[in-house]
Amino acid sequence: MNTKLRNILTVIALAGSCLSMPQHNGATGGRTDFPKESRYYFDGSISRETLENYLDRSVTAGYFLVPGNPENYLFPFREDDIRMIQNIGAKFVGRAIYRWSEESKLADPEFLAYAKRLIDRMHDHDPEIIFQGCLFEHVSADVNNLKIPARVFRAFDLPVEDRTFRVEDMVKRTDPGAEVMMRSGRGGGTPMINNLETRLWFYFLAVSYIDIGVEALHLGQVELIGRDDPDKTYYAEFLQKIRAYARQNARRRYVLLDGHTPRGGFLKDGVSLLDFNSFPLRIKEVTGKPMEGVLEVGYGDGIYLKSRGAVSPSGWKAESMPYLVEFDNFGIRRDPPAGVANHNDHFCWGYDDITWFAMQDEAARNAWLRYAFDWLRKTDPNGHLQMCVIRMISGPLGEQSFRSYFANTRSVACPVGYSQEETIKEIWHTMPDNR
Repeated sequence: MNTKLRNILTVIALAGSCLSMPQHNGATGGRTDFPKESRYYFDGSISRETLENYLDRSVTAGYFLVPGNPENYLFPFREDDIRMIQNIGAKFVGRAIYRWSEESKLADPEFLAYAKRLIDRMHDHDPEIIFQGCLFEHVSADVNNLKIPARVFRAFDLPVEDRTFRVEDMVKRTDPGAEVMMRSGRGGGTPMINNLETRLWFYFLAVSYIDIGVEALHLGQVELIGRDDPDKTYYAEFLQKIRAYARQNARRRYVLLDGHTPRGGFLKDGVSLLDFNSFPLRIKEVTGKPMEGVLEVGYGDGIYLKSRGAVSPSGWKAESMPYLVEFDNFGIRRDPPAGVANHNDHFCWGYDDITWFAMQDEAARNAWLRYAFDWLRKTDPNGHLQMCVIRMISGPLGEQSFRSYFANTRSVACPVGYSQEETIKEIWHTMPDNR
């Protein structure tokens, strides 16, 4: 078994060195007209330099590719979002499409069709821009209403069945007495990668996203999803299957994989299963200065100076793998502190990263972005700040702005914009070409 796994990982690591690649047969794969002289060129694998060029222009744009719902007026500023992303020159659009509950919406043909039309539109403007989908650490009982396509069974050499996904088969634990993780009142929980049903579900998501032009997948809390797969046997084999599909069907024969890595990496026998690591910013409260926050090496479980060395999936070796840090959203404390710092949890003055950020005034937000960008480049050049342009925020502030922070410049086209758009553009366009 060890030899077999090592061979699988060797295939992953050397994927980019193959002299001949499979013929494309997917809906969006097979393009050959990308300029090879571009700083963003890749095909079948990706160099560290090119990867970091993308990470240097990365944004979080939650649900950017998801159609709005007229009943609750979600995403009312999509046209201005498009303008904003194009204006700042984003190259990597994170968390652009995913489901966190309401999985059965994927059965609506218009759901993915809308996303593909928007991806195509954005690629007409910039063929090199990458969009990211997500395979998250939560699945709800609504997935029981989603029929499993025949091609998913065939990909796993299973007899085709006429049935839907089964959430209980995803969240069950190896130890029958172990608690189901992240179970919510709506049913469901954390899909465990050692369960075949989970791999069927994640495969369905991954190939559906790749087929509409997505070229990156965020795998969420991989340590949580892999809790019952301690030696990463199932994860390694599953991710190899996704990469094999991408080699034949992705736009540039490759898919970028990342996930939250609290231990600084997600490795198997010295090979990273991920192209890059990612983690929340972990903003530290400044004692005696309410609502002020800073970044600090060693604070909490932050990843700064902790990204582990490995062989990348494309075959290059890193003493420290590149990583993104992002403005996380996970809600607010029920009892926000009254001006007293608390360094024992992940909240910053009682709020998640992006809600805390949105609560600052405009000048403070702009100044903090410049500070965080400069601090990270000086402290750990392996790290990259993922700018937030669209993300859910919590509490009363969220109720005033469609539950979301928008980096858009405030205007008639986006009257709830927080106006960080030009600051992001300025930071990026004054950054040296060479890290």
